[in-house]
Order: sequence, then structure tokens, then C-alpha cells
Amino acid sequence: MLDGIINIKKEKGYTSHDVVAKLRGILRQKKIGHTGTLDPDATGVLPVCLGKATRLCDLLTDREKTYRAVLLLGRVTDTQDISGKTLEENPALVQPEEIYACLRDFEGDSMQIPPMYSACKVQGKRLYELAREGIEVERRPRPVHIRQITVQAMNLPRVSFEVTCSKGTYIRTLCHDIGRRLGCGGCMEELTRTRSGMFAIDQALTLAQVEALRDEGRLDACLVTIEQALQNYPKAVCDAAEDRLLNNGNPLLLKACGLEGEGWVRVYDSQRVFKGIYQRRPGTGKYFPVKMFL
Repeated sequence: MLDGIINIKKEKGYTSHDVVAKLRGILRQKKIGHTGTLDPDATGVLPVCLGKATRLCDLLTDREKTYRAVLLLGRVTDTQDISGKTLEENPALVQPEEIYACLRDFEGDSMQIPPMYSACKVQGKRLYELAREGIEVERRPRPVHIRQITVQAMNLPRVSFEVTCSKGTYIRTLCHDIGRRLGCGGCMEELTRTRSGMFAIDQALTLAQVEALRDEGRLDACLVTIEQALQNYPKAVCDAAEDRLLNNGNPLLLKACGLEGEGWVRVYDSQRVFKGIYQRRPGTGKYFPVKMFL
């Protein structure tokens, strides 16, 4: 069984679950999970975890993401993207300087209402399932953070832009909200995820490329190891006296490492073998396990 992360370049027409299903066939293993849903019409980076690395799915999903999008002004749809039913059409009588100013207003912290056509759950049911039944329910706004929006091209009524944002940000909804703020409405016409955490589109592989590497016996060449995916956390090495505690997933003192603060750390045994992620618990002076990879 393979353990690690593959940086997949999702193609149009596939759901994220389709990608996982196809990889199960290509790699001939069941333990696979993706790290953040992309709509079927969207393309780009989809890190997929294999084997023991599936324990990282939630951590990798939480990472900051970057997208390239095309906003079509003057059209409002029920899905907030071009594939949906048109609800309104208006002339896009806006000036470029208005658009630049509007996009800048969306930078920073804000609250965003998830779209009805999304995988969010309300009372145990996916919103898109309710939407397909013609049912619209109240959705609670959720906090999102947009670090930067940059206009790449403007050929009205289309605006191409790049956005770097927190997890859980719906770019469809961002396009819809920008259009509403400008007074003419808008929807998302295209979307490509170019980065998810450390995973970038220029290093991503299509499913066909992964299949070719399998046939050549070179699958290891496309794997990012668990350790590599966690390089942003400080490294802590146990002394021999704590090896037994570490191997049993017990709390550790890690005094020999000279670490401070309450952040997460990569923990290795005294033989420099990676074992897991620990976090210091305030008031205890000890580090407690978060994720173990024994």
C-alpha cells in the first residue's frame, strides 16, 4: 500500500469523488481521500492522500488556497456559476475603477453565506440535495479570509482575477457577491485552483500521467511523503528515555528540544524516525499527540 500525497490536476467533468474512485482503480488500493472539494466544472490542484497519509486530510484541507477565476458580470444564476439557470440578466454598466475598488473591499475578514448548490450540510442533508428538490433553506454566514485579490485581465463584461483565501471560501459566492455589490449581478464562468497549501499546479499530475507512472513502476516519484507535507512544523527529537512513551502515543516533556510556545511539532524518536505530530497543552508543560504515524 502506498503512503503519501499525490498532487492531482483535476480536469473538467470530474467530481472530487470521481478522482478518488479512479485513483483507487489505478493504484489498486482503497485507502484514499481528497483534501478539498472542487466543483465538476472547476479544474486544478487536488491533493489526494494515500494510506497512512489519509490522517492528514483535515490538516491539508485547512491550508490557504489560491484560485484563478473568470467573473461574468450582468448574469445571475441559481448555482452562482455559468452552469446554472439564469435568474437575471442586466447590462454591466460599470467602470474599471469601480471594479478595482469593489474587489479591494472584499480583501480581509468577512462573513460569507454558503450557496444552496454546495456540499454543506443542514440537518444532516447536503444543500445541493435540497436545492435539486426545489427547497431553499436558511444558511448561517461563515467567516472567511481573503488575503489578496488581483485583477489579471478585464474585458467587460468579463473580469479575470486571482484570489488567495482561507479554507471554506466559495469563489462562486465571491463572484455573486461582487456582482451584487456592483449593482449588475454576476456569476463565475471559469475556475482553476492553482495552489492548495504547499501543492502548486505546475507540479500537479493528471490521472493519465499517474497511470503512466504506475505502468513504468515509478509511482514513488510522484509521492509527497507525510514528513514533507508537515515541513512547516518545527522538529523535535526525543531522548531515549521517552521513546517508549512516544511509541505508545503518550504525552511527552520534550525538554531536551528547547521548544517554546503552544504550536504543533513533528516528533521523532531518538533514532530520528518520524512518529507523529504533537501539541503543547497550556498549563501542563507537556506535549500531547495530535496525529500519530506509527
